[in-house]
Amino acid sequence: MNKLIGITRSFSSSASLNAVKTVTVVGGGLMGSGIAQVAAQAGQNVTIIDINSELLEKAQKSIQINLTRVGKKLYKGDEAKIASFVKESAERIRVSTKLEDGADVDLIVEAIVEKLDVKQELFNKLDVLSPPRTIFATNTSCISVNAIGAGIQRKDRYGGLHFFNPVPVMKLLEVIKCDSTSEETYQTMMEWGKSVGKTCITCKDTPGFVVNRLLGPYSAEAIRMLERGDATKEDIDIGMKLGAGLPMGPFELADYTGLDTNRLAQQALYSMTKNEVFAPIELLEKMVAEGKYGIKSGEGDASAEDIDIAMKLGAGYPMGPLELADFTGLDTKKFVLGVMHEKTGLPAFEPIPLLNKLVSEGKFGRKTGEGFYKYDK
Repeated sequence: MNKLIGITRSFSSSASLNAVKTVTVVGGGLMGSGIAQVAAQAGQNVTIIDINSELLEKAQKSIQINLTRVGKKLYKGDEAKIASFVKESAERIRVSTKLEDGADVDLIVEAIVEKLDVKQELFNKLDVLSPPRTIFATNTSCISVNAIGAGIQRKDRYGGLHFFNPVPVMKLLEVIKCDSTSEETYQTMMEWGKSVGKTCITCKDTPGFVVNRLLGPYSAEAIRMLERGDATKEDIDIGMKLGAGLPMGPFELADYTGLDTNRLAQQALYSMTKNEVFAPIELLEKMVAEGKYGIKSGEGDASAEDIDIAMKLGAGYPMGPLELADFTGLDTKKFVLGVMHEKTGLPAFEPIPLLNKLVSEGKFGRKTGEGFYKYDK
């Protein structure tokens, strides 16, 4: 299987295009197809590799739909230009079920299942198949980047590129510099990220990287403000949304992530740092003791619809967090949380009863017709 379906349009004149002209994405799921799309839109030739030919066909259809949306935004009302954009784009990506078809490129990004041994096996194979110039990168969100690349020889040409879903929409890219990543490789990854339209930030190989590790103090102080009677939770949320430009307030966010998860995360941080900002909060302890965890228990302060509306209207996102969870798959969310908890031991990643319940009932989101929401099949 070796079809052409790609994307062509240069969104950047970054110097990285001189270094990275050919890209392979291993993994044809939502994340992998999204990475392939933005790379091809930046003018690069892309190969998507997956052992599942049906998944590759779905990726083709998904990219075509997304390309049409992009074309309509770029060339509003100009059907000729839209058609030309989609047609030219469709000549930049090829798909294959054979790993060797994507080995001889400038950059390989792995976006497969979040299992350490599977990822290690993949990179070990690629290390043999690919020429020395090829840079390897993992898109993992919860596994040690160093551990994934432990068995490869080219550790100086390896790092992490953590995208966010949906890739064509979300602007952030976390670039993970490993212990042995060379400065040249790091700079190439940074420039490549910019060339595909992302704002790049750098993080060491630490669990959760940046985005998944910085909400503790913010959430804790908000709860203490409520506990002291400084302001109502509604006013605190409104204040942070309208005054700080955040997509949702701290209580809406806490309800979404789970008050029990919030409490366990605070406990872990306090245990490790002894910083008083993470000390136990009586109000939080009381709510958790009463089983009021937030959305997942139906006892929180915001509904699923409210949180999604807040994200869409407050940040201009095309879908809210629960809509996004349904889009990516609740079974995938459950698996990622399990891996994060197993690898890090952090309470923040402990199982979520509602998520487990939905998955056990076969409610994975859009792909099954029901998740947090119901969908017409």
